[in-house]
Amino acid sequence: MAAPAEAEAAAAAGSTEAAEAAELSRALGRLLPGLETESKLGRRRALEALEHALEEAVRPGADSAAFQGPWAHLLLPRLLRLLTDPAEGCRALAAHLLDLGLRRAARPRDALPRLLPALTARLARPDPARPPPEPCEELRLALVQLLRLAVDLGGAALAPHLDDAVRALRGSLLDPFAAVRRESCECAAALARATPEHFHMQSESLIGPLMQTISHQHWKVRVAVIEATGTVIQFGNGSSVDDVLSHFAQRLFDNVPQVRQAVTSVVGGWLLNLHDRYSFFHKLIPLLLSGFSDEMPEIRQAATSLWEKVGLQWQEENEADLKDKLDFASPPPPQYPEHESRPGLGCRELVFRNLSKVLPAVCHDITDWVVGTRVKAAQLLPVLLLHAEDHITQHLEIILRTLQQACADEEKAVLSSCVRAAELIGTFVNPEVFLKLILAMLKKAPSASGLLILASVIQGCPRNALQPHLKVIATELAQEHICQGSENSVYLEHLLLCVQALLSVCQEDCRAASLQLLEVLVTVMAVSSATGLGKKAQKTMDTLAEVEDIPSSQDLFRKHVGALLERLTASHGEWTVHSAQLLKFTVVLTQAGPAVGEALQHVIPTLRACLQPTTDPHMRLKLFSILSTMLLRPKDTVDSQGQFHGYLETVVNDILAPSLQWHAGRTAAAVRTAAISCLWALTSTDILSAKQVQEAQETLMPRVLATLEDDSQTTRLVSCRIISMFLKNSGDTMEPEKFLKVYPELLKRLDDVSNDVRMAAASSLLTWLRCVQSFEGKDAYQSSVQFLYRELLVHLDDPESAIQDTVLEVLKEGGVLFPDVLVRETEAVVHKHRSATYCEQLLQHMQTMAAAR
Repeated sequence: MAAPAEAEAAAAAGSTEAAEAAELSRALGRLLPGLETESKLGRRRALEALEHALEEAVRPGADSAAFQGPWAHLLLPRLLRLLTDPAEGCRALAAHLLDLGLRRAARPRDALPRLLPALTARLARPDPARPPPEPCEELRLALVQLLRLAVDLGGAALAPHLDDAVRALRGSLLDPFAAVRRESCECAAALARATPEHFHMQSESLIGPLMQTISHQHWKVRVAVIEATGTVIQFGNGSSVDDVLSHFAQRLFDNVPQVRQAVTSVVGGWLLNLHDRYSFFHKLIPLLLSGFSDEMPEIRQAATSLWEKVGLQWQEENEADLKDKLDFASPPPPQYPEHESRPGLGCRELVFRNLSKVLPAVCHDITDWVVGTRVKAAQLLPVLLLHAEDHITQHLEIILRTLQQACADEEKAVLSSCVRAAELIGTFVNPEVFLKLILAMLKKAPSASGLLILASVIQGCPRNALQPHLKVIATELAQEHICQGSENSVYLEHLLLCVQALLSVCQEDCRAASLQLLEVLVTVMAVSSATGLGKKAQKTMDTLAEVEDIPSSQDLFRKHVGALLERLTASHGEWTVHSAQLLKFTVVLTQAGPAVGEALQHVIPTLRACLQPTTDPHMRLKLFSILSTMLLRPKDTVDSQGQFHGYLETVVNDILAPSLQWHAGRTAAAVRTAAISCLWALTSTDILSAKQVQEAQETLMPRVLATLEDDSQTTRLVSCRIISMFLKNSGDTMEPEKFLKVYPELLKRLDDVSNDVRMAAASSLLTWLRCVQSFEGKDAYQSSVQFLYRELLVHLDDPESAIQDTVLEVLKEGGVLFPDVLVRETEAVVHKHRSATYCEQLLQHMQTMAAAR
């Protein structure tokens, strides 16, 4: 009974459908002739009437089966013809009606044989140089949307019409209107998903237009292209990956995060789902891992998540091959970076197995001329090394060679990434291996970048692994070809970094190489012209002292000063003012403090050799200046152990005396000034006993008297003071002949151009007179004193009142020797003086003194 009832119901429905179809056909038949009229307005009105009729026909509850017949036979052909109507409004209404019809039709696939060629005719561009057949941008967008609708509704039935659809998309993907390009990208992806079994035959033809659009100025278009390319290749021909890789790599530099995010997602999807993905692992892995260093946290997180999925999937697919490694998992290497989480086994194996193919390209890009490329490649290198771990040993040579070039880069981002990579080398590679390569590299051609690499690998190396090689590293750094390899501040800073890295990692173990490290620090302080670098070296020296468990850096010098100076002074016969060894020698003298007094056996002979008249005069100036500084603080420097007196004869006879001898030239004059200043420092402190001053005076007095005629005012001034010092300490022991030769030379200085020299000479003459007063046979000097009185009286007429006052005081105090003689000499000239005031004061003083007697 049920079957007849169902048949009756079906018959009733069929009759109802037929009736509705007939009624719709009659309604449309009345409107269709208007589409053929020549009047644009008439066609438009007919289309508007059809639009109203279709909207009624496609209202909810309407029978789509009843609509199918009139749509396919009456409307579709006419509407497709109207897509080429001269009137833009008519074409737009026709496209809209086609959209309505496709959505309402019971069998939209039946329209594909006629719809696809018509759309292709309006969208395809046989000649890219010519404009599209459809001139209106909005209408082209509507046509692409119509094509997308056809793809969505047609599904697999599009396979026979795939060629038409692809030709239409090839044109619309290059459309001048950005919205058309975006819609075309989505349509291309939908087409690939709809025809997976046949799409691979046509997919390659879409790659070209997609790659021409991937650099579009609108970022949303770029994102759409990347996503569409991912789907097209996923469902198409995998060999197209090679054609798009370079374009995808360029998008990793895009300023818009959404674009970089799209590249990361698509590449991650390929690594997970691409049919022949194993063939492209070595090309796709770098693109995905580049996301690890993206500036946006979202992109970094997405790249990390995708990569973990890729590694886990590959691990599951190759479980049999990895059985031993899964069952006996190796622990992380010692001193594994704290802020890094160790990648899974699958991820590590993927990188290791593809490293030989990936690494050469990365190393090449690190030295590229484009800054962005260098930065990206440099950021990728530490990520690869973190995955490869100890497997990087076999690639170490090419990595180090690349780092040596990259560490000279001016771009900070490149430099920081390369430093990080070098630290990972130190973490994962045996020190014996990397030191062999790095030290050989430095020995062949020392460079700032090579030292930075060494400092970085040391920083990343575990202490127990580095300890056996500590002495070798320190000894190599102390070699002249490295520690004196350059005066460039960057080179010296990286050299200092090596020492700091050793102290940071090895700590107390550095005691075994303390001397070598000290020599490197002394070199940095000596050669560097940058104040800041010298302060850093001093701070590092303090750290070395802490490691040695001694109070200060001066105590550090005390421990090593003998061995250090022995090594430094071995070549003193070849020094010039520019010699690094001289600079280091001066640093030791100025920084070692009391330790200098413990190494006089090295210091004094070196000074003696370097301060001879035949050596570089500029070097002599430098050393005399340092010697003067030390002699001013003898207890804190050269005489800290009370041993300087044993070298006094050498200092006086072999160092000072030869340098006081007159030689022509400004440089020679400067050397004499430096030497006389050094002598003043020697005699003005309590370093010498009275006997030692007397011995020095016997040798140096003739040389000092000769310097009173020097062109340098400083030399003359200091000479007067030294003569006064000699007279005070040993005037009463001088031979009369030598003693009498002093005052005439001092008298000449009363006519000096410098008032300071004149006053110093007057003061020295007073000291000379006091010496005469202390002699038992002073009467033998009366004639000389009388001559001196006479000459001094002349200077009471000096234009400078300060000189007059000084001379007056000398005469007053010196008059006690032979007062009668002075009175007679004064009375004889008082009437000749332009100003008799000073003479009268002197006579009055003499009278008072006589009355007191």
